[in-house]
Amino acid sequence: MGNITLKQLRYFEALARTGHFGRAAEVSAISQPALSMQIKELEAGLGSALFDRGARAVRLTSFGEEFAARAREILRLVDELEDAARIGRDQMAGRLRLGVIPTVAPYLLPRVIGEVTRAYPALELQLRETITPKLLQDLGEGRLDCAIVALPVSEPSLVEVPLFSEEFVLVRPLADAGKPVPSAETLREMRLLLLEEGHCFRDQALSFCNRQSVQPRELMDGSSLTTLVQMVGAGIGVTLIPDMAVAVETRLAPVSVAAFAAPRPSRQIGMVWRRTSPLARQLVQIAEVVRRCGVGEAG
Repeated sequence: MGNITLKQLRYFEALARTGHFGRAAEVSAISQPALSMQIKELEAGLGSALFDRGARAVRLTSFGEEFAARAREILRLVDELEDAARIGRDQMAGRLRLGVIPTVAPYLLPRVIGEVTRAYPALELQLRETITPKLLQDLGEGRLDCAIVALPVSEPSLVEVPLFSEEFVLVRPLADAGKPVPSAETLREMRLLLLEEGHCFRDQALSFCNRQSVQPRELMDGSSLTTLVQMVGAGIGVTLIPDMAVAVETRLAPVSVAAFAAPRPSRQIGMVWRRTSPLARQLVQIAEVVRRCGVGEAG
């Protein structure tokens, strides 16, 4: 078996994650032929195929699945060694890979980026916006250093740091502005527009209404809060959004916003990272910056 390089492992991981040579080459910042050659050399050195090549996608072989788990662990450990060395040189410099859920990213990130850049000018923020399950997977596999999510995530391998709480508000058509604010029980009987499956905010809204699920005819799944608010403006139904999203999402939509009676629905926003992360002390400092930004948004 020939020598396996870290570069080959990173190219392999990108291809295993994307299932497509073109996308893997793009995220790896190399040409597709160069990536393909590296994968072929890796397979030749191992003496076994890692991928089944299809017309439109590639899939891991049985051996590839086993190899992928080990490769990801190796890459995670290498990244942690690099982080430990970086801490020794400069406590707040270099790359920081931050993940954020979609119902927070557009409203909080502009302030966070500005504050982090001012406080730590040598720090390079690399951002990823996606739903909580994918963020947690990326954290576990070492592709992210930390993530801003709704708590709790209840993952023993992760540290959870609460940052701030925010309430949910009701968004309904402008014509309903003078009507009484429905209770959670009344809201259960209304056409409630929700984010699509996979968004934690969907689950939080359903929990407030004491509904485990909704019938397809009763809602429209949206991929963003922007879509939901625009649909409310068109008279299709009502929705819930977090308070930090109100100024952005309702600015150009013919909707009204109302607060619920106590106890109001809310969520806890926090930061999470691996318990084994050598950046833990630095991440506590970053979390404090995010907390100040979030408290400012909530205020």
